[in-house]
Amino acid sequence: MSDARASRPVLVMGEALTDLVPDRDGRLLPHPGGAPANVATGLARLGVHTAFAGALGGDAFSLAHEDRLAAAGVNLDLAGRSARPTALAVASPTPTGMSYDFHLHDTATFRLTPQVEGLERFQAVYVGGLAAVVPPAADAVAETACAAADSTLLVVDPNVRQDRTVDPGAGLSRLRDLCALAHVVKASDEDIQTLWPESMPDARCRRLADEGRLVVLTRGMHGSTAFLPSGVQISVPAVPVTVVNTIGAGDAFMAGLLAGLAARTVVASGQSVDITAAQARDLLEEGARAAALVCAQTGSDASFRALGARPG
Repeated sequence: MSDARASRPVLVMGEALTDLVPDRDGRLLPHPGGAPANVATGLARLGVHTAFAGALGGDAFSLAHEDRLAAAGVNLDLAGRSARPTALAVASPTPTGMSYDFHLHDTATFRLTPQVEGLERFQAVYVGGLAAVVPPAADAVAETACAAADSTLLVVDPNVRQDRTVDPGAGLSRLRDLCALAHVVKASDEDIQTLWPESMPDARCRRLADEGRLVVLTRGMHGSTAFLPSGVQISVPAVPVTVVNTIGAGDAFMAGLLAGLAARTVVASGQSVDITAAQARDLLEEGARAAALVCAQTGSDASFRALGARPG
């Protein structure tokens, strides 16, 4: 992976929640998670100065989150603090992966503070995850994204989550609005299909890119595709690996992509992202390598620790 220590830091905004994941005996084991917290952890382990603008509570789960982020080298100066508990995500295995039942009400996790001042000091600002759609965090994320779009590179991962606790209409509308603000959108084919059911994923990504964005579409084991504002379209395969874990693979891909953006100081020129085809290919390959490292490791946190090592 590219070492981006010399670059300006990247700001990651969103939730740090706890995943309760069943082991082989059906026991639920806690793992620090939340897509933005995973991205921040992975990004720091890939050598990028990273700041996390989430919110941490007053329970043992939050202490585990703080230890995990700090051990990776993430700056927590912008993280909020609260006596409330940490949000939980109970994982259940399905034939295609994991489904989640979220416990979000009155938690510290979504008490975010808007970040609107001094964003030009960051190489990029990432927003996404449940915080983008769950009140009261959603308003803080939207306000931060609006400010970031005018002052630095705004990167959005819609990371659609469908759950009884999330208003599907308002939530999807918020995610579409964030994508409209973004300079870079990274989304899975399922994300795009859910957000724009009337369009095929490739066609929608092309439309988003034609408006000046870099759009990265991930397809799981089928690799990923970058849609450039220039009209160029580039695809790379997934890295072959014996899969033992899929939790956080998309977040690891996002961390690899952000690390590549930071290392290459990719910027927005006006409303359009200034990126070459060769750079885009490198970004996809770095994302794929990061995802493969996570998929090859057992346990979500062990998987993200693996991002500190170069693949063989």
